[in-house]
Amino acid sequence: MTAKPYLTGHYTPVADELTATDLTVEGTLPPELTGRLIRNSHNPKPGVTPAHWFKGSGMVHGIRLREGRAEWYRNRWVRTPALDGAPYMTEHGPDLTASTAGTHVIEHAGRLLALCEANLPFELTPDLDTVGAYDFDGKLRSAMTAHPKSDPVTGELHFFGSSPFPPYLVYYVTDAKGQITHSAEIPGASAALKHDFAITRHHVVFVEGTVTFDPTEHSGIPYSWQDEQPARIGVMPRGAQGAAAIRWFPIEPGNMLHAANAYEDAKGRIVLEGPTVDREGFQLSWNWWVGAPGRGSEPNARSYNRRWVLDLATGRVDERVVDDLAIEFPTLNEDFLGIENRYQYAISFPDQDGFGGYGVVKYDRATGERRIHQAGDARLPSEAVFVAAAGGTREDDGYLLTVVSDLKQDASQLLVLDAARLDKVATVHLPRRVTAGIHGSWIPDSTL
Repeated sequence: MTAKPYLTGHYTPVADELTATDLTVEGTLPPELTGRLIRNSHNPKPGVTPAHWFKGSGMVHGIRLREGRAEWYRNRWVRTPALDGAPYMTEHGPDLTASTAGTHVIEHAGRLLALCEANLPFELTPDLDTVGAYDFDGKLRSAMTAHPKSDPVTGELHFFGSSPFPPYLVYYVTDAKGQITHSAEIPGASAALKHDFAITRHHVVFVEGTVTFDPTEHSGIPYSWQDEQPARIGVMPRGAQGAAAIRWFPIEPGNMLHAANAYEDAKGRIVLEGPTVDREGFQLSWNWWVGAPGRGSEPNARSYNRRWVLDLATGRVDERVVDDLAIEFPTLNEDFLGIENRYQYAISFPDQDGFGGYGVVKYDRATGERRIHQAGDARLPSEAVFVAAAGGTREDDGYLLTVVSDLKQDASQLLVLDAARLDKVATVHLPRRVTAGIHGSWIPDSTL
């Protein structure tokens, strides 16, 4: 029997937990890199073949940096009931604690949270041990997206919970201390897949694509492309509620997994960007994730950056693909989250014929130029996390941290790049190959 593609190559699961200290560093680690890079991944347990890659149990990988040293690496399973086989659906309905907790990891108000969009977050210790499910002192009564947005000015955390059953969408705001201060069901939302969203200074932006709940889909994730599902963008004032508060704008069919950023331009229009797939691109990705025949060569090889400009005064939507490079996992200097940013980063993918390789790409949105740091043969970089340089004055004064999977060496490294030039600053050699993962965060010591 042929192995599922997400159990081979860069995606081969890690079979155990490990702690290693005093890691080898090439180059010089900048002194402001004092904290932890923590990255999450779907990592099926040995002997387990989930029907979909997203069903693999969550495993977090952490690298501790301080004073120019790489003090430790460790990886830990996120110990949820699902790790031991607890089902998501029970006779009483969904069990929000039966989570893979394998999509993202963030810090807010001193808590480290592993996230998966169908469930409650799971709190971790700074050493990556599992504390347990966290429901914001009983105020979170739905699942929580894996892509909350932290306002760089107020410290608020904006997020949503989505479900294939009513209420389809619930919007939440927590203050900088971690207390939920606002929650509202969003009338008019549908069962469309909602993985990510965006905020601006004054608005929340939801995206419903052409992928929606499908109870006949038996891949383990009951969603499929449905042409009759209208794609649209919903805009509402931050902190608002009620049917009159949200306004829906029709857009071209497609599916955007990740928002790069959104902001209000000088004319008051809302600009949103994010990598998006069409019907064929989605089907190739989905076939890869479930290991179906006819799968594409890469899971995200036909995802292209798209820009929408929404005119709130006229209702007009201008929409276009802004680049022909296949990308995913967009990131930015998060001080510019919700306002106009000049620079955007992402991971570039090979084309369908395998040409181009993987890399870390930087876009200059003012000039339209792009620069790519090629990862090298058989090397796959993870999402590039931006860390600001001490005393930096420009938007791109900082560093990009990415964990690279090296198939030829059966090894992994933490690569530190200059965020302005994409030159290599330092390399931390990890004690094992780290499976290709999804999202992660830089957690400075000052926050934990």
